[in-house]
Amino acid sequence: MPDPLAQAPAMVDAGQSRPALILSVAAVIAAGIAVRFVPLGLPAGVVKYAGSTLWGAMVYGLVACIRPAMPVHRLALIALGVSAAVEFFRLVQTPWLDAFRLTLAGQLLLGRVFSLWNLLAYAVGIAVAAALDAVSRRPAR
Repeated sequence: MPDPLAQAPAMVDAGQSRPALILSVAAVIAAGIAVRFVPLGLPAGVVKYAGSTLWGAMVYGLVACIRPAMPVHRLALIALGVSAAVEFFRLVQTPWLDAFRLTLAGQLLLGRVFSLWNLLAYAVGIAVAAALDAVSRRPAR
């Protein structure tokens, strides 16, 4: 009788490869920059929340780059926690931090104004990224 534990490692999800994740994150960053800075004729609300949604997807991808073998649901929870922490960090006001937030890097990384709507947009981006990750992890039939 075969030992079921001997087969267990073959059933463990190895996650995504880091190079594929890095390329995915780069594509999401490029899309986010394009949505925010290329005049595509999109309504302002679409530009703002598409950028925030893509930012959430980027956070998921970065977390997945650090721990590619972690289960999708854990990656999503960590990404949501990081996104929420960054959003709530916007409530912290110091002169040096406010000065950084006025720079392009500060706007892209931290944002400037706290918004609960951003949390929803991040959650949507994380959910989409997690769903795509889950689908891509399924074994080929």
